[in-house]
Amino acid sequence: MSSLAAALPLEIDYSTGFKMITDLKTLVKQNLKMLLLTNPGERVMEPRFGVGIKTYLFENFGSQTSANIDNKIREQVRIYMPAVQIQEITFGITDPDNNHLGIQLRYTIPGVGASDFLEITN
Repeated sequence: MSSLAAALPLEIDYSTGFKMITDLKTLVKQNLKMLLLTNPGERVMEPRFGVGIKTYLFENFGSQTSANIDNKIREQVRIYMPAVQIQEITFGITDPDNNHLGIQLRYTIPGVGASDFLEITN
């Protein structure tokens, strides 16, 4: 069995050392999640990498904030994950009074003919 990357968070697998990702669809989903959750400046040698979704939690949430998040996600995916095409970004379970934000992404990976859904709630 060939592996593509370690699954995050790291988990011990006594046969291989760590739990590994073995399919491209799962790897893309993990990488997309990391792109959304990483703050710009947090990744070594890539100071512009990351959406920094948690930085938006304490902003006044409105149509301009959601447009800014949408633009930032699309820009970062275009730069760092060009094989992924974002189909739709929706903002779901939001509770601005308690600083909760829900984002759902529908995306495709045209090179392998796959599509998937990622949901992040903070």
